[in-house]
Amino acid sequence: MMSSSSLSQMSSSPSLSSSSSFSNEHITINNHELITNDTLPNSTINSIFSNSSSTEEIMDQEWIKVLITVFTASIMIFIIVAAIFGNLLVIISVMRVRKLRIITNYFVVSLALADIMVAMMAMTFNFSVQFTGRWLFGPLVCDLWNSLDVYFSTASILHLCCISVDRYYAIVKPLKYPINMTKRKVAIMILITWISPALLSFVPIFAGWYTTAEHLVYQESHENECSFIVNNYYAVVSSSISFWIPCTIMLFMYYAIFREANRQEKQLAMRHGNAMLMHRHSNCGPSNNGELSGSGSSKTLTLHEVEAEHTPTKDKHLIKMKREHKAARTLGIIMGVFIACWLPFFIWYLTTSLCDTCPSPDILVAILFWIGYSNSTLNPIIYAYFNRDFREAFKNTLHCLFCFWRRELSPLDIDVRRSSLNTRYDSRAKSVYTESYLRPIPNKNNDIAPETL
Repeated sequence: MMSSSSLSQMSSSPSLSSSSSFSNEHITINNHELITNDTLPNSTINSIFSNSSSTEEIMDQEWIKVLITVFTASIMIFIIVAAIFGNLLVIISVMRVRKLRIITNYFVVSLALADIMVAMMAMTFNFSVQFTGRWLFGPLVCDLWNSLDVYFSTASILHLCCISVDRYYAIVKPLKYPINMTKRKVAIMILITWISPALLSFVPIFAGWYTTAEHLVYQESHENECSFIVNNYYAVVSSSISFWIPCTIMLFMYYAIFREANRQEKQLAMRHGNAMLMHRHSNCGPSNNGELSGSGSSKTLTLHEVEAEHTPTKDKHLIKMKREHKAARTLGIIMGVFIACWLPFFIWYLTTSLCDTCPSPDILVAILFWIGYSNSTLNPIIYAYFNRDFREAFKNTLHCLFCFWRRELSPLDIDVRRSSLNTRYDSRAKSVYTESYLRPIPNKNNDIAPETL
C-alpha cells in the first residue's frame, strides 16, 4: 500500500524524470493502472489511495470476524459434546459399579440426565442462533425451545437442592437418615423435581402469560427472531423458583453440613488422641493383672478397655463417616460451581426485566447464557477430580469401552480364560479338601484316633 508522500518521492527521483515526463507517467496500484498528469488534482490522488487502504482494512476485519466465529463455535461445540459425553459416563458408571449404587447417586444420575437434556435441547438451538445470527425454526419451535430451556435448567437446579437435603440428613441427622431418605421417598422427590418445572415453563410460555402484549404482536410479525422477553411478574416468580429459593436452601444446608462435619472431625481427633495417650501409658506404666491405675485418681482403666476403642463396628462407622464427609465436600464444590455459573445470569435476567432503560448488549447475553450452560459440563469433571470412587469407575468404564471398540474377544482368549478358571478352581478345591481327605478317621468304638493307639 502506497501513500501520497511516497508517490511524490517517486516523481522527484532522477530515474523517473529521465524516462518520461510526469504528465505521461503510468502508475500501477493494486493491479489497476492509473494515468496521472500535472492537471490531476491532489485530492483525487489522495481519495484513490484512501479507498485502497480502506479495502484492505475491510478484508482484515472480515478475517478477524471469521476467526472469532470459528473460535466461538469451537468452544460451544466442545461444551455441548463434553456435557453429553461426561454426564452419559456418569450414568453408565453408576449402573455398572455396585459401590456407587447409593441413595445419593440416584439424585446424581437424575441430575446427569437433566444436564444431558440441557445440552441437547437448549444448547443446540442457542448455538444455531449464535452461528447463523437469526432464528430458523418458526415461532412454535421458538416457544418450545424457551420452554425446554427453562424446564431443564430449573430441573437441574432442583436436583442440586435435593442433593443438599440428602447430605444434610446423612451428616447432621444420621440416625434419622434411614427413616427419612428411603428409596420410596427419594423416588417421590425425583418425580417432583421433574414435574414441578413444567408448571413454570410450558404452561405460562405457551399460554402467553410470560411476556407483554407488545412482544406477542412483534413476535408474530418477525418469525426469524426468537427473543425471550418477560414481564415483571414472571421475571420475579421464575427467578425465585428456579434460582433464588433453591440457592438459599442449599446455602443453609451446606452451612449446617460443614459445621457438623468440622465438629465430628474434632471429636474424632480428640478420641484418637486420648486412645493413643492411654495406650502409651499402658505400655510405659506399671501394671497389675492388666490394670492401669491413674496417679491421683481412683479410676482404673484396663488394657481391654483401651483396646476396645478400636472395634470393627467403630472402624466401620468411622469409614462410613469419612466417606460421607468426602461426598459432602464434593457436592459442596458442585454447589459452589453452580452458583458461580448461574448467579451472573440471574442477576442480569432480573435486572433487565425490571429495568426498561438498562442496556443489554447481545454479546453479554450470549456470554451469560453459555457460562450458565457450562455448569452442565463441569459436574462430571468435578466428580472425576474430587471423588475417588467416581474416578476409578470412569477409568474402568472408559477402559472397557476402548477395549470393546478396539477388538472383540477371540475364541483363543475364551479358552485361555476357561483354562485359568479351571486351574484356579482345582487349586482352591485341593487346598480345601486335601486336609479332610488326609486326616485319619477316628475309631467310633472308643473315639480314639488310630495314630494315638
